[in-house]
Amino acid sequence: MITGAHSIIYASDPEAARTFFRDVLGLSHVDAGGGWLIFKSPPAELAVHPTEPADSGTVELYLMCDDLEATVADLKAKGVEIVGEVTDAGWGLLTTIKVPGAGEVGLYQPRHPTAYDL
Repeated sequence: MITGAHSIIYASDPEAARTFFRDVLGLSHVDAGGGWLIFKSPPAELAVHPTEPADSGTVELYLMCDDLEATVADLKAKGVEIVGEVTDAGWGLLTTIKVPGAGEVGLYQPRHPTAYDL
């Protein structure tokens, strides 16, 4: 039986990325040894989207929030770089945040039914 999901973010500067998730986003964590932090993810859901065969196997990570405007303001106050403007994608309001040492992660306020609280 499936008991959970383990997401991985590859980072050229894993310490900076871990500090971001620990200190800026405030995610709870355990130390698996030697400072190797594993974070408790927010409630999650999994969607499968259609794609062209050449793009098969692509995986994306989006963090979700109830109020994108307030969340962006809070993150900016903490020094988080917001990449681009907030866009209305129909299914939600969307932006991207910079994870120090690890690239970018999507951030959105869904307008679709959610499954993470089932």
